Formats: sequence, structure tokens, C-alpha cells
Amino acid sequence: MQRLSSTLRFLFQSVGLGLVVAAVVIITQPLWGQSESLRQTNSEVISFNQAVRKAAPAVVNIYSMGEIQGSYYQPQSSRVWRLGSGVIMDSQGYILTAHHVVDNVDQIEVALQDGRRYAAQLIGSDRYTDLAVLKIDADNLPVIPVQSTRRIQVGDIVLAIGNPYNIGQTITQGIISASGGRVGVSNSYSDLIQMDAVINQGASGGALVNTAGELIGINNARYNSAFGDGGEGIYFAVPYENARKVMTTLIREGKVVRGFIGISVNPNFSEEQSLSGILITDVEAGGPAAAAGLKRNDFLVAIDGEPVRSAPEGLDRVANSEPGTELEVEFYRDNKRMTTTVTVAELPR
Repeated sequence: MQRLSSTLRFLFQSVGLGLVVAAVVIITQPLWGQSESLRQTNSEVISFNQAVRKAAPAVVNIYSMGEIQGSYYQPQSSRVWRLGSGVIMDSQGYILTAHHVVDNVDQIEVALQDGRRYAAQLIGSDRYTDLAVLKIDADNLPVIPVQSTRRIQVGDIVLAIGNPYNIGQTITQGIISASGGRVGVSNSYSDLIQMDAVINQGASGGALVNTAGELIGINNARYNSAFGDGGEGIYFAVPYENARKVMTTLIREGKVVRGFIGISVNPNFSEEQSLSGILITDVEAGGPAAAAGLKRNDFLVAIDGEPVRSAPEGLDRVANSEPGTELEVEFYRDNKRMTTTVTVAELPR
């Protein structure tokens, strides 16, 4: 009887131990799979190859020839080639680039990445957004992918594609560090994307794309302070939506007409301050604002009956007004709220 009891106890202990081992195996098996999955993920290479393959063929090299005036040391003027980049926007051959790439030139040549070269016609340009539209007569053109519904955000990874120093198409990578407004650039008539993807000489006018290879901006320039020195890691691009609107207007009308009242403003006032609006820092003599009685240090709070929350918003409202439009402007002067009417003029080209 005692021997039977020992045998049964041994059997129960063996079965119990087996059940415990089985339970441990069942519980930890998913973790083994997860660990294996992590090992596989960590061994994968992060690559933007697919994005580049989609976008890069539509980014072209632009060579434009213009005359440089002579100087004291070299009196004779000379003709030189300028270098830039551009983006094929549709199969009809319209190309977006930077205004400064083709400003004051009389010959423009476009080189595709497949080796084809074409003479290009300047359809129109807009120095205030630093955009220009070219046209080439060609077929079977690679067109840049676009995705206007995808919102860009600070922290997004971006790729800048262009032809710096004519060394061949180059890709630089960075992140968006600011977007919307004029990110501190007070004389711009376009919202800007600020990023740290390098834009060297010759890459202006090229494509800024997201990691899906979709166009989100036209590369513009490196930041320069009022003293002329540049800031490392601070580069700009015109957002695609703004560039598309300018392109459409240039193709349809050949120029962009903007309203103008002749004021300079402090771009640093925003909604975050106790009183939102536009601080006027200067008034152009003989301009519409001066004729309406506006002065330096006046603080604009409403235009045409609508509150002004920031300087970019107010400038946009004026710029989008047809020349000849009368705008009622409300402002503060010496803590007194006042009203005047400004007749919008056309912004000089």
C-alpha cells in the first residue's frame, strides 16, 4: 500500500511538472515570435529608393544664358551660363522653377535625366514668390507625383532633388522644421517650408518631396540674415499648393497681379500676443496707405470688417484684393481706435 502511494505521488508530480512546462511554453511562445520579428525588422535597411525613383526623373537641369554687366576692374560685359533645376509638372511640358534661375536671361535650355535636351520658353515669372514657369515641346515626359491632400507637418522627413554645381542630380535629406506663415521672412508673398535639406547653388527650383516621392514644394534658397551671412541648416521651399496657384495664373495670364497699399510690417506679431494685428514699421511716401493717413507705429486690427490675426494673414488679404478696391482699415494710434479707407494699388512687378 505504501509502495502504491509512492508510485501515485511520483506520477502526479511528473504530470504536474509537465503541465507547468507546457504552460510556460504556451505563454512564452508569442514572445519568441516577437523577438524573431524584431530581429528581422532591425536587420532591414531603411531606404528612400522608391521615393527617389518616382520623383527624380521629373526633376530637370536648367541652363540659362544672360549678360553680366561689366565692372570697374572688367569694363566689358560678358555672357555666362547660369545653373538651376526645375520640375516637370504635366505631360504638356510645363516646368516649375525658381524665378532667380531664369531672371534676365535670353536663352534657356532644359536637360532631362534620360539625356534629352530642349530649348525652353519662359511663360512667366513672379519675383515675389521666386517662381517661374517654362515650357518645352516634348512627349513621353516623366511627371512629378503630387498629393495635395496630404498635410505636411513639422518633423516630416523630406528629400531635396536638384543639380548642385552641375555635378549631376543629387538627393539631400532632412526634416521640416517650420511651415506656414513666412517663418520670419517678412518680404515673402508666399508661405514657406523651412527645412534642413541642403539647397546648394544649382539646386534652386528643384523638387522637395516626401518619403512617398510626392512633390510638396519647390526648392528656393538658403537663409541669409540682414547682414548677408547664411545660417547652416536653414533652407526654404515654396509649398506645392502655393506654387500650383502661381503656375496656373502665369500660364493663364502671363503674370500675377497683387494688391498693394505701401506698408512695411513687423512679422513677429501673432495671435499669441494680447492684441493681434499688424504693426506698421514704415509707410511708403506717396503710396495708398500714406494717402489714407496711415503712419508708422499704427497697429492694424481689422481689414474690410474682418479681424487681422497676424501679419501674413493681413498681407494676404491685401495682396488678394483687386487693384482699385477700397478697403476699410481699423487701427490703433496712441491707444485710440480709428478707421480709414485705403484704395488698393497694383504691386509693382
